[in-house]
Amino acid sequence: MRGLAVVGALVLLALAAAAVVPPAAAAREELFEIPRGTWSQRMAGKDVAILPDTIHLTLGTRDVLLLRNADDVPQTFGPVLIMPGQSFRLPFEKSSTYHFACTAHANGQLTIVVDPPLTPGWSTLQWRWRQMQKLMA
Repeated sequence: MRGLAVVGALVLLALAAAAVVPPAAAAREELFEIPRGTWSQRMAGKDVAILPDTIHLTLGTRDVLLLRNADDVPQTFGPVLIMPGQSFRLPFEKSSTYHFACTAHANGQLTIVVDPPLTPGWSTLQWRWRQMQKLMA
Protein backbone atom coordinates (compact mmCIF):
# COMPACT_ATOMS: atom_id res chain seq x y z
CA MET A 1 0.00 0.00 0.00
CA ARG A 2 2.89 2.37 0.79
CA GLY A 3 4.40 1.68 -2.64
CA LEU A 4 1.16 2.77 -4.31
CA ALA A 5 1.23 6.03 -2.36
CA VAL A 6 4.82 6.67 -3.48
CA VAL A 7 3.91 6.01 -7.12
CA GLY A 8 0.91 8.35 -6.81
CA ALA A 9 3.08 11.07 -5.31
CA LEU A 10 5.62 10.69 -8.11
CA VAL A 11 2.90 10.96 -10.76
CA LEU A 12 1.54 14.14 -9.12
CA LEU A 13 5.06 15.56 -8.94
CA ALA A 14 5.66 14.80 -12.62
CA LEU A 15 2.36 16.49 -13.59
CA ALA A 16 3.21 19.54 -11.52
CA ALA A 17 6.63 19.78 -13.15
CA ALA A 18 5.10 19.38 -16.62
CA ALA A 19 2.68 22.21 -15.86
CA VAL A 20 5.29 24.61 -14.50
CA VAL A 21 8.55 23.94 -16.38
CA PRO A 22 8.55 25.79 -19.71
CA PRO A 23 9.04 23.53 -22.73
CA ALA A 24 12.47 23.59 -24.28
CA ALA A 25 12.19 24.48 -27.96
CA ALA A 26 15.42 23.73 -29.80
CA ALA A 27 13.67 24.63 -33.05
CA ARG A 28 10.65 26.86 -33.28
CA GLU A 29 9.63 25.40 -36.64
CA GLU A 30 6.70 23.06 -37.19
CA LEU A 31 7.48 21.05 -40.34
CA PHE A 32 4.86 19.80 -42.79
CA GLU A 33 5.96 18.08 -45.98
CA ILE A 34 4.02 17.64 -49.20
CA PRO A 35 5.07 14.13 -50.29
CA ARG A 36 6.18 13.18 -53.77
CA GLY A 37 3.29 12.05 -55.96
CA THR A 38 0.61 14.03 -54.14
CA TRP A 39 -0.51 15.95 -57.21
CA SER A 40 -0.60 12.91 -59.50
CA GLN A 41 -2.59 10.90 -56.94
CA ARG A 42 -5.09 13.74 -56.60
CA MET A 43 -5.39 14.03 -60.41
CA ALA A 44 -6.06 10.27 -60.50
CA GLY A 45 -9.08 10.88 -58.27
CA LYS A 46 -7.59 9.61 -55.02
CA ASP A 47 -8.52 11.33 -51.77
CA VAL A 48 -5.06 12.29 -50.54
CA ALA A 49 -4.99 13.85 -47.06
CA ILE A 50 -1.37 14.89 -46.55
CA LEU A 51 -1.75 17.93 -44.34
CA PRO A 52 -4.26 18.50 -41.57
CA ASP A 53 -7.04 20.97 -42.37
CA THR A 54 -6.00 22.97 -39.30
CA ILE A 55 -2.46 23.42 -38.02
CA HIS A 56 -1.92 24.62 -34.44
CA LEU A 57 1.13 26.71 -33.59
CA THR A 58 2.08 28.37 -30.30
CA LEU A 59 3.84 31.72 -29.99
CA GLY A 60 7.27 31.48 -28.43
CA THR A 61 7.43 27.69 -28.72
CA ARG A 62 6.44 26.54 -32.20
CA ASP A 63 5.57 29.68 -34.12
CA VAL A 64 7.19 29.15 -37.51
CA LEU A 65 5.40 27.09 -40.14
CA LEU A 66 7.82 25.24 -42.42
CA LEU A 67 6.30 23.80 -45.59
CA ARG A 68 8.51 21.52 -47.68
CA ASN A 69 7.43 20.58 -51.20
CA ALA A 70 8.76 17.10 -52.01
CA ASP A 71 6.19 16.72 -54.81
CA ASP A 72 7.01 16.84 -58.53
CA VAL A 73 4.92 19.93 -59.21
CA PRO A 74 4.79 23.43 -57.72
CA GLN A 75 2.34 23.97 -54.86
CA THR A 76 0.66 27.23 -53.92
CA PHE A 77 0.36 28.37 -50.32
CA GLY A 78 -1.36 31.73 -50.03
CA PRO A 79 0.40 34.07 -52.48
CA VAL A 80 3.56 31.93 -52.52
CA LEU A 81 4.50 29.38 -55.16
CA ILE A 82 6.66 26.63 -53.65
CA MET A 83 8.65 24.87 -56.34
CA PRO A 84 9.53 21.15 -56.14
CA GLY A 85 12.32 20.62 -53.61
CA GLN A 86 11.86 24.05 -52.05
CA SER A 87 10.79 24.97 -48.54
CA PHE A 88 8.89 28.00 -47.29
CA ARG A 89 9.08 29.40 -43.75
CA LEU A 90 6.30 31.56 -42.37
CA PRO A 91 6.91 33.02 -38.90
CA PHE A 92 3.95 34.22 -36.84
CA GLU A 93 4.16 37.08 -34.34
CA LYS A 94 0.49 37.43 -33.34
CA SER A 95 -1.92 34.85 -31.96
CA SER A 96 -4.93 34.55 -34.24
CA THR A 97 -6.61 32.27 -36.77
CA TYR A 98 -5.29 32.53 -40.32
CA HIS A 99 -6.82 31.17 -43.52
CA PHE A 100 -4.74 30.43 -46.61
CA ALA A 101 -5.38 29.03 -50.07
CA CYS A 102 -3.39 25.81 -50.39
CA THR A 103 -3.19 23.54 -53.44
CA ALA A 104 -1.94 20.66 -51.27
CA HIS A 105 -5.48 20.37 -49.84
CA ALA A 106 -8.37 18.85 -51.75
CA ASN A 107 -10.63 21.72 -50.64
CA GLY A 108 -7.92 24.29 -51.41
CA GLN A 109 -7.91 25.78 -47.89
CA LEU A 110 -5.61 25.59 -44.86
CA THR A 111 -6.35 27.11 -41.46
CA ILE A 112 -3.54 27.97 -39.06
CA VAL A 113 -4.41 28.66 -35.44
CA VAL A 114 -1.65 30.47 -33.58
CA ASP A 115 -2.18 30.19 -29.84
CA PRO A 116 -0.83 32.74 -27.34
CA PRO A 117 2.43 31.99 -25.50
CA LEU A 118 2.29 29.23 -22.92
CA THR A 119 1.77 30.14 -19.31
CA PRO A 120 2.59 27.83 -16.43
CA GLY A 121 -0.32 25.57 -15.60
CA TRP A 122 -3.12 24.12 -17.66
CA SER A 123 -2.09 25.57 -21.05
CA THR A 124 1.40 24.07 -20.72
CA LEU A 125 -0.08 20.67 -19.82
CA GLN A 126 -2.43 20.82 -22.82
CA TRP A 127 0.44 21.77 -25.13
CA ARG A 128 2.58 18.88 -23.86
CA TRP A 129 -0.37 16.49 -24.34
CA ARG A 130 -0.81 17.62 -27.99
CA GLN A 131 2.93 17.19 -28.63
CA MET A 132 2.83 13.69 -27.17
CA GLN A 133 -0.17 12.79 -29.33
CA LYS A 134 1.71 13.96 -32.45
CA LEU A 135 4.64 11.70 -31.57
CA MET A 136 2.34 8.71 -31.05
CA ALA A 137 0.47 9.24 -34.35
